[in-house]
Amino acid sequence: MGKEVKKPNFFIVGAPKCGTTAMNEYLKQHPEIFIPDVKEVHYFGSDLKFSITGWERPRREDYLRLFEKAQNHKAIGETSVWYLYSETAAREIKLFSPAARVIIMLRNPIDMIYSLHSQYVYEGNEDIADFGAALDAEEKRKLGALVPAQTYLIKSLFYREVARYSNQVQRYIEIIGRENSLVIIYDDFKENAAGEYKKALRFLNVDDNFEIDMNVVNSNKVVRSRHLQQTLMNPPKSLLRLGRYLKIPLKMQSLALEKLRAFNTRYETRRSMEMELRHALKREFRDDVERLSLLLGRDVSFWTNS
Repeated sequence: MGKEVKKPNFFIVGAPKCGTTAMNEYLKQHPEIFIPDVKEVHYFGSDLKFSITGWERPRREDYLRLFEKAQNHKAIGETSVWYLYSETAAREIKLFSPAARVIIMLRNPIDMIYSLHSQYVYEGNEDIADFGAALDAEEKRKLGALVPAQTYLIKSLFYREVARYSNQVQRYIEIIGRENSLVIIYDDFKENAAGEYKKALRFLNVDDNFEIDMNVVNSNKVVRSRHLQQTLMNPPKSLLRLGRYLKIPLKMQSLALEKLRAFNTRYETRRSMEMELRHALKREFRDDVERLSLLLGRDVSFWTNS
């Protein structure tokens, strides 16, 4: 008999900047859960067009290879934050794994896109450093203008669409099933990470008495040199060819890039958003948040009413 092919049976599908990295790291520590070291695989979501140097959507056999080290784990999963935003990922996941479970993590949409923009500026994926100006550029970007050369997913620069959760969550509930979908609110996760972690463990049918040491993951980062960061995040093909010519092992190349990124990074508290802009965004998102509240059976209107 051939070796049994291990397939993931749960997915953390997003949204970005909502605690998914922390949950991914917490779940990885559980002895009954297997999650590969590679995050953001994005095997599903064929409508997402990434433009990252050297990145290709993995073939099925390469994707499954990520899980070959799983043994008698009850839950096997992966985390890719753009699955929630994708219009096709839910259906593709259902076809791939009909009994799949999904964990959806949501945060105040205004805070989420403000944090996402900050991350994108850090990565070089966004070249408009002012948040309000980046929002103003959305309509032109949908027409193909004002798109940064280093952007790896143009659709992710449509910040308002990323943050309109109701249709995204409804799609997963309808396709994956409400009983197979767990929604975690970032406010709850921030206030009681251990409690929300246990909730996720029960949802995945693993021992919920397992305790871990929880630390802050994914603090706000800014770069010392934006030009250097753009090069490090998306190395030019000439540099990659040079590495091959000099026969520098890929692992050593990756380590060198990681060290340079660390050198070019400093951590600092994110500045507060301008109150006038925050109030305008509250008005914009109020209807969608109300629809989300009805969908979840949980009132999250404090995001836009407070």
